Formats: sequence, C-alpha cells, structure tokens
Amino acid sequence: MLDFYCQCGNSIFFNNTRCLRCERRLGFLPEARRLTSLEPLGDGRWQVPPAGSVLGRIYRLCTNYSDHNVCNWLVPEESPHCLCPSCRLTRTIPDLTEPRHHALWAKLEASKRHLVYNLMQLGLPIIGRDQDPDNGLAFDFLADRDANTEFTERLAGQAQINTGHANGLITINIAEADDVARARMREQMGEHYRTLLGHFRHEIGHYYWARLIDNTPRIDEYRALFGDERADYGAALQQHYSQGAPADWQAHFVTPYASSHPWEDWAESWAHYLHIRDTLETATEYQLVAAPPWQRDSSDFDALSHRWTHLAIGMNAVNRSMGLPDAYPFVLPARAYEKLGFIHRVVDGYENPAR
Repeated sequence: MLDFYCQCGNSIFFNNTRCLRCERRLGFLPEARRLTSLEPLGDGRWQVPPAGSVLGRIYRLCTNYSDHNVCNWLVPEESPHCLCPSCRLTRTIPDLTEPRHHALWAKLEASKRHLVYNLMQLGLPIIGRDQDPDNGLAFDFLADRDANTEFTERLAGQAQINTGHANGLITINIAEADDVARARMREQMGEHYRTLLGHFRHEIGHYYWARLIDNTPRIDEYRALFGDERADYGAALQQHYSQGAPADWQAHFVTPYASSHPWEDWAESWAHYLHIRDTLETATEYQLVAAPPWQRDSSDFDALSHRWTHLAIGMNAVNRSMGLPDAYPFVLPARAYEKLGFIHRVVDGYENPAR
C-alpha cells in the first residue's frame, strides 16, 4: 500500500474519509489509484486538485459512501454508475435491519477495496458479472448465525454459509468480519494466521486460477508444481478434515490446508503472494526496507523473495520485542518458493505480455 498525502501536506491513509488536519473530505480515485482531497462544488459534485493525472476532474461519491459511509471511493461525474468499481462487485450485502451488520459490512467492503487496489496495482483483470454473467467476479456477504451472540447461535431457518468460491462468485460468511468470532474459529481450526483480508486473497486465487491457468498453456506447468486438480475435490477435503495434513507437509506447502488439494495449494500460495507483494510495497514506501536499483524490475522474483525474507525476519523480531506473536508465522520451504515463483511469472506475464 502506498503512502498518501492531503493537499495540505498531511499524511492520509487508504480508508480515511477526512483529513485530520484541514478537515477536507477525502476520496479514492480508482483510475489513478490515489487517495486525494476534495473540494465541494454542490449538487453532490466534488473536484480534485488541479494536479497529477486527474487534472482537477469532477467526481461524485460512491452511493455506498454518501448513503452508508462504508466506502470512500469516487465515481466520475459522467459515469452512468452510482457505485464505484469495488462496490459494483458486491452482489449481496448483509441484512441491514440487524444493527451490528452495518459495521461488519463496512469491514467487509474495506477489505474488498484493499484487495481490488492490490489487483489494480498488479494489472490483473477484474471482470465482473456485468461483463461475464456466468463466470464474472461477484461477492455475496451472508450470515447463518446471530451477530448479537458473536455468531454462536444459529439463525432460524438459515442454511449454513460456507466461505468459498464457485464460478467467479465469492461468498464470505460475515462472521469472518467479527474479531471475536474469527479468533474463535482460528483456535478451533488450529491456525496461526486468519484475517479477513486473507480470506479475500485466498478466494480470489480460485477466481484467477480459472482466468489465468485453466485451459491455458500454463496448465501443464501448474500440474507439475501443484498436482493434478482433476483429483476428486470433495473426497480430498473430507480426507484432510478427518486425517489432517501429511506429516511432511512443511517440506512442500505454505500451510497445512494447502496440502488438501491442488486447487487449495494454488489459492493458499496466491494469497501468500499477494501478502508479500503488498507488504513489501508498504515497507518500501515507509522506508522500512531499502529500495534497491532492481526494485522496479518486477520480473526478478529471486530479488523479491530475498527482500521478503529479510523483511519477515525483521517484522517477527520487532513483534517478539514487544511480546506479540510473529507477524508472519510461516517458514516457506524451497518447494513453496517454486510455486510462488510460478505465480509471479503468471502475474508478470499478464502485466508484461512481451516477457
């Protein structure tokens, strides 16, 4: 994530809606990937400063910004849409007659915007259901338990909601947006790491497997690294949940769950790749790691992985000094780095097709 600045010079952050110094309204410009201050023009119209690539263009607030305060993105004045590119991907929102759902919806949309920003930064295709009704990207945010009991009691007549992906549709159980419920699930599952943003990154991995790997020339290399995805998925998951990961999983996979099936190995590895790219960008932006001459060569995965290893060790050391758990509680084997290298080549090849 890049560092952003208000027109007054104050530091502002990705989810901010107002500058704490000058009180200007803030908004995010998806096409420029910048958070900017705004000047009111009346009639719901806002102008950005006359500088940079947007050159003082006029915008409207996303409807989810102006009406619900769960977004901070902007829509060009001439656009036929009332929602921003991120909010348009949401097909189903939580039932807002339940008071706690509004705050949880805000967390879900914030994580989704962070994800969409990452995808934009990497130049990946984001094809919604308006363009591809059958397999386009969409999100359903649903509940099967009562938010007032921290999601311990089932809602009457509501079927179980499983977070997952199917043909471009990503379903997120909104309990994942509740810190207490998510911590409870992390303990029950024996996981070291479980975040709302991590769920989005994992599930979007399934979407990009279908977009970038399936029925492409890359499928053979994928199978050589991750395994044959034609193996029975349901049976593989059943075996994983009943027997656990193999004893030697740490020699081959990024997480125990990645060992369950080649699709899940890809999705877990994809999520780790997005973690790495985003965290390195943030650390470089805040000068926590040096920006070497080869930084701009995105094809150099060896250099990227070397910087990541150095940063992860440093982050963990700082957390231990503060008596906190490791920020990055993973030890990646050589085989996992091979898989991450493949994902890097896929992403870099899409962004730079001449390579």
